Amino acid sequence: MLEKARENAKKGGFTNVEFRKGDIENLPVEDSSVDVVISNCVINLAPDKAKVFAETYRVLKTGGKLMVSDTVLIKPLPEDLKNDKDLLNGCVSGAILKEEYLNLLKQTGFTDITIHKETPAFLPDYGLSITFSAVK
Repeated sequence: MLEKARENAKKGGFTNVEFRKGDIENLPVEDSSVDVVISNCVINLAPDKAKVFAETYRVLKTGGKLMVSDTVLIKPLPEDLKNDKDLLNGCVSGAILKEEYLNLLKQTGFTDITIHKETPAFLPDYGLSITFSAVK
């Protein structure tokens, strides 16, 4: 994916981008050095979401923006669904409740949290696909 991203940037003539391999809980960038962090259905898979948000907050410049599309729960999953590997692959069993997710963002220090879109997720009785932005 890194090579493909670099090729696409070169094809598009984009010289103001950089692609690095990293872990969402340990980003390979300096403090307060990033304008925007974009995540597409990854945070729900991370076991320590508070660490993910703290790390994102660390790397963002003041006024920087977090843009996320992720899966959140609208009600708790029963144990059998939490342990279902297909639901983990479907980005549901690793998700947390929407309220808890948004509270973690606020506790980290993010402001101006705006939900742009909510749609039923892979398991619509339990999950939502949510797209939002937040500002440091």
